[in-house]
Order: sequence, then C-alpha cells, then structure tokens
Amino acid sequence: MFYNYICLIMIGWMANFHPFYISVTDINYNEEAKSLEIAQKIFWDDLEVALGKEAGASVDFMHPEDPEELSSMIKSYLLKHNALVVNGKNTALEYLGFEVEEDAAWFYMEAKGVSKPGKVEVSNKILVSDFPDQRNMVNFYVDDEPKTLILYKDHEKGQLKF
Repeated sequence: MFYNYICLIMIGWMANFHPFYISVTDINYNEEAKSLEIAQKIFWDDLEVALGKEAGASVDFMHPEDPEELSSMIKSYLLKHNALVVNGKNTALEYLGFEVEEDAAWFYMEAKGVSKPGKVEVSNKILVSDFPDQRNMVNFYVDDEPKTLILYKDHEKGQLKF
C-alpha cells in the first residue's frame, strides 16, 4: 500500500512537467446483490486515440456522427481490455454506459452472480498499447476494505487477497 502512495505522489509531481496518462477504476463488491459494481474513469481524448486506432478511422468522442456506433465501440473496447477472475472463476462483465465529466468520462460495468471475493485477479490493459506511460489504478473494495493495484505496460495484471 505504501508503494501505491509513493507512485501516486510521483505521478502528481510528474504531471507538472509533462503530460501524464492515468485511468482510475473503482470496483465495489455488493454482497447483497452478489455483484461487482465497476466505475472506470478515463480521459476521453486518450480514449479517442485508442478507439480510432482500432476502428482505423477518426473518432470524435464529444460530437460523434453516430452516438450508437460510438457506444458500441466503447463497449467492445472496455470489455476487451478489462478482465476479472474472482476465486478462480472468470466473471462476465456487462457494459452499462458512461457519463462525461469535463476532460474525462466515467464508464460503468457490472458483474453479476459473484461470490464474496477472497482472491481476485485483475487485468486492465486500457490504453497501455497506445501510451507507453499509461498507468491504470484499480481500487477494489470488499466490506469497505480497499486494496489498490497500479497496472502498466508489461504489468497489466495483478492479484489481490482479501
């Protein structure tokens, strides 16, 4: 945990000198619903680059020609670049939608029918192939106990134990 705080301080310090690339993912286990509630914050201009490369065409996130096509592209990208294994079982992620917040957007997903996490394997490859300095911070909450991973190029997967 101490290492994570050091990384966050360094990322904040480095942001003053050159552009930085970071996403934040909050995963909350809802014991009553037996589900994982996922909120992922990504800078939308960086996501435009990644979606454009995958589509082989320019993408305008804020003023799309076809909003349904953009939503489909986002869904495909997020489900392709995020994966969770809880207690040795792959989870099926469901894309719910997004909302824009200034220069970033919050994307929402859910995994249903999940037993209480004891061991979790997280894979987050968001933007790492497009931006070598990309950092993906994952905060995972079980019983209000947070655990954090910072994932990046050549280290896109991590494990947590509760």
